Amino acid sequence: MEGRFGTGRWRSRLLHCLLIMTASYGVAQAETPKPVAAPTITIATGNETGVYFPAGGAICRLVNQVYSNKGTRCFIESTDGSIANLEALARKDVSFAIVQTDWQYNAYHGSETRSAQKSLRSVFSLHPEAFTAVVRADSSVHDLDDMKGKRVNVGSRGSGQRATIEILLSHLGWSFSEFSEITELPAVDQPDALCRSKIDVMLYVVGHPNGAVKEVTTLCESRLIPLSAEMIKSLKTAFPYYRDATIPAGMYRNNEGATATFGVGAVLVTDAATDDETVYRLVKAVFDNFEAFRQRHPALANLRVQAMANERLAAPIHPGAARYFREAGLTLQH
Repeated sequence: MEGRFGTGRWRSRLLHCLLIMTASYGVAQAETPKPVAAPTITIATGNETGVYFPAGGAICRLVNQVYSNKGTRCFIESTDGSIANLEALARKDVSFAIVQTDWQYNAYHGSETRSAQKSLRSVFSLHPEAFTAVVRADSSVHDLDDMKGKRVNVGSRGSGQRATIEILLSHLGWSFSEFSEITELPAVDQPDALCRSKIDVMLYVVGHPNGAVKEVTTLCESRLIPLSAEMIKSLKTAFPYYRDATIPAGMYRNNEGATATFGVGAVLVTDAATDDETVYRLVKAVFDNFEAFRQRHPALANLRVQAMANERLAAPIHPGAARYFREAGLTLQH
């Protein structure tokens, strides 16, 4: 019987041709590459008075300048600090984070208070940071022991500063109950609180020169508290991530002598799942424009490429970062 498409034999041939055409179209569609979206980079930093915020801003500024015509965009987020940054990175809320090296170490290896974050990867180290204690000039506090019974600001929850202070107190066999009052002010509020006698001791773990320390030493007569050589040695022996630190003489008003203390460092980290090309692009943008990067903040001025590629990296280096450093002729020691 003939129909619209002719005899059964012609109908069969027509259907066969249509099937071939459909299959060919499907193959062509499958083989057409889909456009790859340019990555959006987000860096968790810290509060505006510290160094993490401008350091992250300097990284993003260079990434955006170098890759503006390729669609890659970089943004920074102001946060409470290292602990909050590590948690945001674990949740994949951000792609990179700046953290203290002690909390990089504890995050990767695990500790009594947190499970190991084995997907953590180092990108490069940044500036050194020093444990910093500031009191009013007329204060009776001259060393750590004198802080007992005083009103002390321990920092906001989620900050590396707060977590480091907790480790210090535990090492001393102290608890927060040793102080008459503890406050959890963010760094930006500490100078005013100290100068108005709302607190007796301002504690900070930060790179120097620092805006908040400069502010407090300018607003009122105040001084930095040194740590004894015995205390620094004890901390370095107990914790592999602590080291000697010195706040230079004359950096702040009315503080003409150098201040001995202990310190950590800052490091840029990411997750193992972050693709190699994104990490490579970020590292290349920074180190191909290294002098411009160092000029973005005084605390970055003394950075050295070889040290940034090797020192204070407790977590394995990300392959994207390692690729750039090898191309640049650097010897990686990890």
